[in-house]
Amino acid sequence: MSKLKSTMAISLDGFGAGPNQSENDPLGVGGERLHEWMVSLAVFREMQGEEGGGGEVTASTDVVRSWWDNVGAIVMGRNMFGGGPGPWRGDWRGWWGENPPYHAPVFVLTHHPREPLEMQGGTTFYFVTEGIEAGLKLATEAAGGKDVWLTGGASVIRQYLRAGLLDQIEISLAPVLLGAGERLFADLDGSEIELEQVRAIEAPGVTHITYRIKRNS
Repeated sequence: MSKLKSTMAISLDGFGAGPNQSENDPLGVGGERLHEWMVSLAVFREMQGEEGGGGEVTASTDVVRSWWDNVGAIVMGRNMFGGGPGPWRGDWRGWWGENPPYHAPVFVLTHHPREPLEMQGGTTFYFVTEGIEAGLKLATEAAGGKDVWLTGGASVIRQYLRAGLLDQIEISLAPVLLGAGERLFADLDGSEIELEQVRAIEAPGVTHITYRIKRNS
C-alpha cells in the first residue's frame, strides 16, 4: 500500500531553514549549512545531473539513494518550489533549472493556480490549490501504488503531521545551531503525535534518524 514519507535536514536546535528566507537565500541565512554533509557526495553530483562520477561515498550515500526508493510521486509546498509570495511570476520554473532532480510527477501546494509545468528528465509540476488532502489524493493516484515523497518545507510537513496523514519521516540531523528560522516541529498544538524510531545511521557531519508515525486509533 502506498505511504506518505518525508525527509528533511534540521539543525540541532530544530530549524529546517534559517531566518530571512528569500530568492537569494532560499534556505534562509545560514541554512545551507544544513546540507554541507551532502554536497561532497557522489550521489549529490548525480542529483544535479553531473556526469563523470567523483565525490565521496559514505553511509549517507545509501541514505540519499533510498529517498527515491519506491517513489511514484512527490508533494511539496509553495516555498519549496519557490518563486516568492503572491501570484506566480511567469518566468519562475523552480530552483533546479530545466532538469530538476525529481523524475516523477510533483504536486505543489499553493493558493495561486497555474498550468502544469513540464520540465526535462520526466518531471511535470502540477499546482494544487485545494489543500493538503487534495494534493495527497492526486499524488497517490499518480504514484500508481508506489509511495509519495513529501519533500518539504517545514510548514507543509507540519500540516500533514497535524492531519495524521504522514506515515514516516527521516530527519538528517546536522551539528549546526541556527538560532532562528523555521522550526520543523513548532506549533503542533499539543497534538498526540507519537514517533517510533526505526533506524539511525551515523555518517560524517550528520545523523540520519527515521521514524514511523504511530496512529492513535
